[in-house]
Amino acid sequence: MPRSGAEARNELFRAAWRGPHVAVTAAAVGSGPKTLGTREARDKLLEVEGLRVAYGAILALRGVTLSVGKGEVVALIGANGAGKSSTLRAVSGMLRPAAGQIRLEGENITGLKSNLLVPKGMAHAPEGRGIFLNLTVQENLELGAYLRRDAAGIEKDAEYCFKLFPQLRERRKQVCATLSGGEQQMLAISRALMSHPKLLLMDEPSLGLAPQLVETIFRTLREVNQRGVSILLVEQNAHLALSLAHYGYVLETGEVVMAGPGRELLASPEVRRAYLGE
Repeated sequence: MPRSGAEARNELFRAAWRGPHVAVTAAAVGSGPKTLGTREARDKLLEVEGLRVAYGAILALRGVTLSVGKGEVVALIGANGAGKSSTLRAVSGMLRPAAGQIRLEGENITGLKSNLLVPKGMAHAPEGRGIFLNLTVQENLELGAYLRRDAAGIEKDAEYCFKLFPQLRERRKQVCATLSGGEQQMLAISRALMSHPKLLLMDEPSLGLAPQLVETIFRTLREVNQRGVSILLVEQNAHLALSLAHYGYVLETGEVVMAGPGRELLASPEVRRAYLGE
């Protein structure tokens, strides 16, 4: 039976990384992941230390440590099943960690539910978009701002979202089940932005979209970041993710095995063989 593209990519990554990873871990137990380049100094917004997540008896995350600085875009890349989405779900309170600590602006938020994290400045646009298909575009946007009481600010942010994605303005009274996949992804991002977040978690924003729409989504994420919003990004398109990211982490079987500035990871032979077909 022929292998899927995802299966082939997973095998390529494991083969590309196996040698260097073994060399690093054999050199010194506890020495941590292979780190490339130098990270730009920033105040920390999100800090994750020793994060472990289990689904029953299966350990999905095995001590993940990472951070996101203020105004920084951080990408998580890795093979299917590496633990990328589980990391986002644990950070945003959708999964309860088995161990480890998560801090937002220095406050320990480990184990807090999502509804308690939104007022603290965190928003999560999950894989699969997660919009309410039976509601209109306008109603979805209003739900994104349900904890806010600043009417003028809500209106301003809604207008900003319509400026980012003019198609949504045209469809603001349209039921979301009738939107295209690209329009639904635009709405998922916009709804997250309506909470006025400091930190935006994005899970596979390009999944299932045409190349032209993917370019639009990533151009928008860059603009959102330039307004000061930090982004923790999980994305299957490693080239796009690392081109956008100031910093990145490579996950394999629930562990961070490599880290560095986005441009350094893009130049890494292991990453290029596994994700860029070289």
